[in-house]
Amino acid sequence: MSEGEVEMDADEKEPAAGAGDEQPVLPAAEVRAVVEALIFASPQPVTAREIGKVLQGVPKPDWEQAIEEIKADYARDGRGLQLVEVANGYQITTRPEYNDWVRELIDPKSPTRLSIQALETLAVIAYKQPVTLPEIIELRGIKSGGVIKTLLEKRLIRILGRKEVVGRPILYGTTRNFLLHFGMKDLSELPKIEEFAEYLGEEVDVAGLKRAIEAPRPVEIPLSEATEQEAGSEAEETEPPESSSNT
Repeated sequence: MSEGEVEMDADEKEPAAGAGDEQPVLPAAEVRAVVEALIFASPQPVTAREIGKVLQGVPKPDWEQAIEEIKADYARDGRGLQLVEVANGYQITTRPEYNDWVRELIDPKSPTRLSIQALETLAVIAYKQPVTLPEIIELRGIKSGGVIKTLLEKRLIRILGRKEVVGRPILYGTTRNFLLHFGMKDLSELPKIEEFAEYLGEEVDVAGLKRAIEAPRPVEIPLSEATEQEAGSEAEETEPPESSSNT
């Protein structure tokens, strides 16, 4: 075998450059376009899990990078939209400074602002949750059950169950819609009560809310203790009096 033939055989056996490299499922530009379409089309914030499920085969760092690029694009001056991370997901929304204009288009006659009582009740629930109506009344002095009904109807609060104390009052907490309404990713982003109260409006009693949030919860009798006390009372009522015997 000649020397030239040996060299030719070696060249034929050598793999082509890049043959073993993995090809991306989608090019970066298309990943970005798909992610933007998913977030825009969803009526609710799209979670990372949902994006990963749809973009199966696309590495997580790739679509995370796409989200950051979209966010930066919307952050440019002169844009009416923004991409925000809210309620444990991603959502494309109008910029806050244009909300009044959008509201005029969507529903100009519908009142959107909550009453001062409702805002203060919502703040107490947000910071003290899970909390009962008797606790709210004790902490803030707001006695109207209509306020709770309004917050439930607007889906800003929800029923979490019943507290295991005497009377078993209903426990209330905030909802995902609450996070959406105030633009928070989760409850860890709740600001100091002073800042939140200022956001709610100038008429809100900031000092009063601060005292209510920092105040300890009213003391309540646990259900187990109440049962024991009731059982003891019943025993005293049913036990016959000692009879005196004449000897």
